[in-house]
Amino acid sequence: MTVSIDKMRNIGISAHIDSGKTTLTERILFYCGRIHAIHEVKGKDGVGATMDSMDLERERGITIQSAATSVQWEDKFINIIDTPGHVDFTIEVERSLRVLDGAILVLCSVAGVQSQSITVDRQMKRYDVPRLAFINKADRTGANPYRVREQLRDKLGHNAVFVTLPIGLEDKFEGVVDLVKMKAVYFEGEDGLDMVERDIPADMQADAAKYHEMMLEELSMFNDDLMELHLEGKEVPVALIKAAIRKGTISRDMTAVFVGSAYKNKGVQVLLNGVADYLPAPNEKENWALDQNKNEEKVLLEVHDSKPTVALAFKLDDGQYGQLTYVRVYQGVIKKGMELKNMRSQKRFKVGRLIKMHSNHMEDIDFAGAGDIAALFGIECASGDTFCDDKLDVTMTSMFVPAPVISLSIEPIDKKSGDNMAKALNRFTKEDPTFRTFVDPESNQTIVQGMGELHLEVYIERMKREYKAEVKTGMPQVAYREAISEKVEFTYVHKKQTGGSGQYAKIGGYFEPYNEKDYNFVNMVKGGSIPNEFIPSCDKGFREAIKKGTLIGFPVVGVQAIVNDGASHPVDSSDMAFSTAALMAFRENYAKAKPIILEPIMRVAVEGPTEFQGNIFGSINQRRGVIMGSTEDGQFCSVQAEVPLSEMFGYSTVLRSMSQGKAEFTMEFEKYSKVPESVATVLKKDYEDKRKAQNR
Repeated sequence: MTVSIDKMRNIGISAHIDSGKTTLTERILFYCGRIHAIHEVKGKDGVGATMDSMDLERERGITIQSAATSVQWEDKFINIIDTPGHVDFTIEVERSLRVLDGAILVLCSVAGVQSQSITVDRQMKRYDVPRLAFINKADRTGANPYRVREQLRDKLGHNAVFVTLPIGLEDKFEGVVDLVKMKAVYFEGEDGLDMVERDIPADMQADAAKYHEMMLEELSMFNDDLMELHLEGKEVPVALIKAAIRKGTISRDMTAVFVGSAYKNKGVQVLLNGVADYLPAPNEKENWALDQNKNEEKVLLEVHDSKPTVALAFKLDDGQYGQLTYVRVYQGVIKKGMELKNMRSQKRFKVGRLIKMHSNHMEDIDFAGAGDIAALFGIECASGDTFCDDKLDVTMTSMFVPAPVISLSIEPIDKKSGDNMAKALNRFTKEDPTFRTFVDPESNQTIVQGMGELHLEVYIERMKREYKAEVKTGMPQVAYREAISEKVEFTYVHKKQTGGSGQYAKIGGYFEPYNEKDYNFVNMVKGGSIPNEFIPSCDKGFREAIKKGTLIGFPVVGVQAIVNDGASHPVDSSDMAFSTAALMAFRENYAKAKPIILEPIMRVAVEGPTEFQGNIFGSINQRRGVIMGSTEDGQFCSVQAEVPLSEMFGYSTVLRSMSQGKAEFTMEFEKYSKVPESVATVLKKDYEDKRKAQNR
C-alpha cells in the first residue's frame, strides 16, 4: 500500500518525567483503532502500557527506550515515537528528534514548564522540529493551563497561542472549546470515544471570544487575507484559520496550545486533528545531506520515491531474532531485495526482511517510501549510519551525542556470567552511543560509563534479566579531568643508542592553557629544523601524553601545544623518536605548568512543596552546591542549582526522606570547573594509595 507523502506525519512525543507522554500515546493508539483496550502505565492491570514493552519499564512506570508505532487517523498516516523523560536516557530523545518532522511537547497543567521540558525544547530547536504543545492533566487539583501558557512564553520563548480552552478545571473538567470552529467539544460514550460538538456554554462565551480574538491577531501575521477580514471585522472561514496555524507552526514562529487530560480521555482526538492539520508532512521540512565527493557540500534531499535512496539508521535494537535497525527514508524507497551501501563502512548489503514496528510487535512490508520510518533485519551497522543508492555518495549529518559523566567498575561473579556480560556490553554499546565501556589498563577492571546513576542502574539490571549475567559493581566514579593553569616552555632531547641505527629527536616550544577545545596543536617551526614529515608525530606524542595526567590519572584537557624549534639526525630520526620526544617533553614539564583538577558540575533542578524549600536549600549547600535561582508557584517551589556530580550520589534517597517522598530532582551536565584544594588533596592521596597498592 503506498501512501501519498502529504498524508504522512512523523511525530514524537516528548516531555518532562511524568507529564503523561506514554498515557497520551496509549490513548492515541486506542482512538486510531490500533489497540482495542486502554492499559495504564503503571501496569496495575498486569498488562502495562503498549509502548512500554520492557518489564523494567512496566515495573518502574517509566519509559527507558523510545518505541515506534504507526497509526491511521482519518486519511492521515502517522508514525509516532514515544520518548523517555529522564535526562539519563537523553540519547533516545536526541535520536528520535533527529528523524522526526514534528513533535508534541507535553506539559503538566499543575507543574508547567519543568527542567526537563527546557532540555527537550532545546533538543527540538537543535533539529528545527516544529511542535504543538499539549497541556495535559487538566483534571488534576491545582491545574492552571493559563499559567502554563505564560511559562511557555517566558521560560521557553514560544509564541504560544491557545487553539483550545478547557471547560471547567480540576474535578469539574468536562471538555474543551475549539477556538478554530468556536464550538464546545465533549467526549462521551465509553472511554470518551464519541466526540460531540455543541454550542459554547454561556459562562465560557466571554473567555472564548477573548482568546479567539487573541488567536486571530497572532494569525494575521501569517496570512494577509485573514488579516484583511479580521481588520474589517468579518467572519474568518475555518479553512483560512487552519492554513494560517499550519504556516505559523511549520515556520516555528508559533506554537499552537491544546488542553486536555489523556488519563480522563478528554481532548486527545482534537489534538490528533491538530497533528493532521498543522504538523508538516515529510516534504514540508528541509533535510540536508553532505556530498562526500564535493568536500561535504550541503545537498537538499528531495522527498520523492523516484529519486535515488538515502536513509538514516537512527536506532538499533539487538533482540532475540538478531539486530533490528530503525531507518528513516529521506529520499527514494527501500524495497525487499534491493542493494544499498553503508556509507561509513562502504559495504553493500541486500535488504532482506523489511518491517513496520508497533511497539515490540512487527508487521512485514515489501516497501517503504520516501518520508517513511521502517525497520530492517540482520544488517551490520552502527547508530547514525547513512544507507545510500550506489549512484550517490552522501551522508546525513549525525546526531549530537553528549559525553558520559559517570562510570562504574563491574565484574562478573563467574565464567558463564562473564561471557554473557561481554555479549550484553557489546549489544548495549552498539545500541546506545552514550553508554561506553572499556578495560582499565592499570586495574584490569571493566568500566562502564553513562549519563547518570539511573542510566547505569538500568543497564546492569538488564544484564541480569536479559542475559542472566550476575555482576558485582564498584563505587560510582566521577569523570574528573586535569588541566594546566600556566604557560610553560620546554626543550627535550630524546637520544637512544644501541647497536645499529639509534633514535634521535629534539623538540622545543611551550604549552599553554586553551579554552576553546580540549587540545590544540600549532606548528611554528621555521627553517625546517624539524623536517615536515615528523611534525604529525609530535602531535601524536602530545595526544598520547594528555590521555593521562599525573595528579589523579585522568585525561588532561584545555591544552595548546606549540612547537617552534627542534633538531633531527639524518639517520637516527624517525616518527617514533619524535613521538616519544613529545610525550616525554609533556610529562617532564607537566608539573611546572601548575596542573589543576577539574570536576563535572551538574545543573540540578529540585521541585517540591514550598514547605520543604528550606530543607532543599540546606541539602544543596551541604553538597558544595551554588543556588542559581528559585521560583515559587502557590504550593510548589522549584530550585535551580549547580552542584558537583561527586556530591550527588544517593541524593534521591536523601531528598525523598526529607520531603516525605514529595520532592523530585533532575540533573544534567553543565560544565567542568576546578575542585577546591581540600578535595584535590584527598583525590591525589587516593590515587597515590591506589598506585602503591598496584605496585606491591
